[in-house]
Amino acid sequence: MIKFVTELISQMKTIQFRQAIAEAMSEEMRRDKSIFLMGEEVAEYNGAYKASKGMLDEFGAKRVIDTPISELGFSGIGVGSTMTGNRPIIEFMTFNFALVGIDQIINNAAKIRQMSGGQFPCPIVFRGPTGSAGQLGATHSQAFESWYANCPGLKVIVPSNPYDAKGLLKSAIRDDDPVIFMESEQMYGDKGEVPEGEYTLPIGVAEVKRNGKDVTLVSFGKILKEAIIAAEELTKEGIEVEVIDLRTIRPLDYAKIFESVKKTNRLVILEESWPFGNISTEITYQVQNKIFDYLDAPIEKINTADTPAPYSPGLLKEWLPNHKDVIKAIKRVMYHQ
Repeated sequence: MIKFVTELISQMKTIQFRQAIAEAMSEEMRRDKSIFLMGEEVAEYNGAYKASKGMLDEFGAKRVIDTPISELGFSGIGVGSTMTGNRPIIEFMTFNFALVGIDQIINNAAKIRQMSGGQFPCPIVFRGPTGSAGQLGATHSQAFESWYANCPGLKVIVPSNPYDAKGLLKSAIRDDDPVIFMESEQMYGDKGEVPEGEYTLPIGVAEVKRNGKDVTLVSFGKILKEAIIAAEELTKEGIEVEVIDLRTIRPLDYAKIFESVKKTNRLVILEESWPFGNISTEITYQVQNKIFDYLDAPIEKINTADTPAPYSPGLLKEWLPNHKDVIKAIKRVMYHQ
């Protein structure tokens, strides 16, 4: 048994989130010559966040392509190229800039398969950072997961660690539907273990990061860190929190959430987004609609303040939810006030 565990550990390596992204893209590009990467600074500069480091040297300028600052243009080129048999990866320096190209994503990528009667699948991945990343101001600190998840035809993935990032990105690249793959500028330096060999992860499957019996805590992306901190703090007070990492926003793993809530009878949702019409709103509706009788307390959802992101560090700290907000919400559903 000891020998088996040692061999298993030796098959893992510790890498940064950005390296997990680069490895996923590179491995898939070696496997399939129809895959290419296109975006601002992805080639000569090795990516704005160095998530494509070394790829230009390996694959050349025809498959790792620097673009002008024209998201609408290169998004459209990517979508069009799928109709000739390619599988592009389109990188946005930030999903805030994707608003310039959102017409191509919503009106073309998401709808080509249906409008062509199934003649044209659209195997394309749009990837880049989402959410707040510090003092970047109101126009660079927005989370658009719920915007894209609202559109039929798109799949939306938001990983929280290098292992999930690599496995899910490889699956996204192989998928025959358009995938929105959202990362975080503040996670690119995060380190985590990934297997040495080939692996993929299924799209649409959430993961229980921590088992608990008292309350279910659902989150995703970089803010999941605050959920884990809150759960660990509450253990000291005898409250056992079950933490679920959604990983995929659409399709969403409702079954795993329902299963957990049936056990804990309480639900708190932590999401880095504005409070109106978001992922936590959708989960709240589905839980009360499908398993209302299992709830022993009203559902709590924790979001950013309902304003554009401030620039001031002090105000930004108040604007973003944190583990202290989570602890307060969990104590409310536990009636521990």
